[in-house]
This record gives sequence, structure tokens and C-alpha cells, in this order.
Amino acid sequence: MERADRICRHPLWRDSMEQIRVLERDRVFCRHDTAHCLDVARLAYIEALEQGLTVPKELIYAAALLHDVGRHLQYREGIPHDQGSAGIAETVLADCGFTPEERAEVRAAILGHRDRETGERQDLAGLLYRADKASRNCLFCEAEAACNWSPEKKNMILKG
Repeated sequence: MERADRICRHPLWRDSMEQIRVLERDRVFCRHDTAHCLDVARLAYIEALEQGLTVPKELIYAAALLHDVGRHLQYREGIPHDQGSAGIAETVLADCGFTPEERAEVRAAILGHRDRETGERQDLAGLLYRADKASRNCLFCEAEAACNWSPEKKNMILKG
């Protein structure tokens, strides 16, 4: 997981995550912080193991660490965060030693992590989509009643 560790030390990733932290400081709803990224990575990896999928652990972690990294661009410039995140991911992944094929797979997963159809896939993109949604603890959230997620999307039961 050396390259995933490099992502966490990359100045562009760190700066982006700090900007998101500052911009979401007063946010009552789910935040897009490091804890969220790691929750997504771990849930995706667990599912990959349980389903016998051959998606490399390091790609799962790379996609999870980078999938929301462009949130600050959405807040400040109106750029959809999946697009902003994919752009940042290209630079970070290249600097951290990922191959062009790996970068393309991670970017595609990031760009698809908001599309419902992606959730049906049994690849990195599908894992990222499902883990991102499953990472939200709606059942225990103090802001759940005010959240604009539909009741069908909210995680109101424990899933094993």
C-alpha cells in the first residue's frame, strides 16, 4: 500500500482535504473528511473480499481517498465534485506511481461514484459507489430529519 500512503502525503491531496475541512467546518450533515474516505475504502475492500472480486486493495484505497477530494472546487467554483476530484486524482495518481491504466480505472470509478447504474457493477466503480453510500450512518445522525436524502437512500438499519 506504499502508493496509497503516498497519496496521503501528497501536497495537493493534503491541501484539498484541508480546504474541504475548513469549508465544511459548520456543516451539520455528513462531511467529506479523511474518516469518510477511510470508511469508504474499508467498506469497499470488505465487500471485494466477501464477493471474491479481484480488485487490488491499493486501487480501492486510491479511489476512496480521492473520490471526494474535489469538493472544495464544487463549493468555490461550482465544478461538480466528481469532475473536480477526477482532475485532481490524475495529478496525484501520476505523482504517486500509478500506471496510466490504473489512473484511468480510478478516474472512471470517481466519475461514476454518483451514478446509480454504477452501483450494479462488480468492479472498482461499483465497489466505490456502494461503499460511499453505505458509509453514511443515517440511523445515528443528529441531522437525519433535516437531510435531503430520500428515505430510500438513508441507512436506517444495520447491515452485515
